[in-house]
Amino acid sequence: MDSPTVFLVDDEEDVRSTLSRALKKRGFSVVSFDSARAFLDQYQNEHGCLVLDYGMPEINGLELQSLMNDTNLTLPIIFISGHGGIPESVQAMKAGAVDFLEKPFRQGDLVACIQTAFARDLDMRAALSAQNDAKARFDRLTSREREIAVFMMENPSNTASKEIGRALDISPRTVDHHRARILEKLELGSVIELVEFSKQFTA
Repeated sequence: MDSPTVFLVDDEEDVRSTLSRALKKRGFSVVSFDSARAFLDQYQNEHGCLVLDYGMPEINGLELQSLMNDTNLTLPIIFISGHGGIPESVQAMKAGAVDFLEKPFRQGDLVACIQTAFARDLDMRAALSAQNDAKARFDRLTSREREIAVFMMENPSNTASKEIGRALDISPRTVDHHRARILEKLELGSVIELVEFSKQFTA
């Protein structure tokens, strides 16, 4: 994976230049934008975090956060603001922000937030990768195999072939055959692993 990048969005040129210079001196890769629209037009799902000014014209910080959530852009956000108060900070945090720093803030506080955001970004990307891998394997199953697999996932304490056969109106021998194929296609070793596998769809 490429090195993480700090994406800085602030409509004030002095803030952008000062923060960019300070963060680069600390070893961070920084890309800055003067508006939310400019960021949305250029961001390509890179690894890192977003340092976002709250009070901007056209699209403010909270509106950009909402747009990102609506379009599944999971880049962690750190808000910086000289205007937002408690209601804005609460709204930002409820929507998943890493933190809400009021200007002026200590650079050390921002750096700590960035490191937390980078770690969160890695975790979210790892979880998404696991979900995509699980879905790709699940898509290998036939419709009948999916039916049986879903029954076992939803009834982890009731996975005997006789019980599954009775519930789905098929013979236990047929269930045995499908169970073996399900575990083979999903690359799992047991029904217990199948139940754990199912959690990746709701992670």
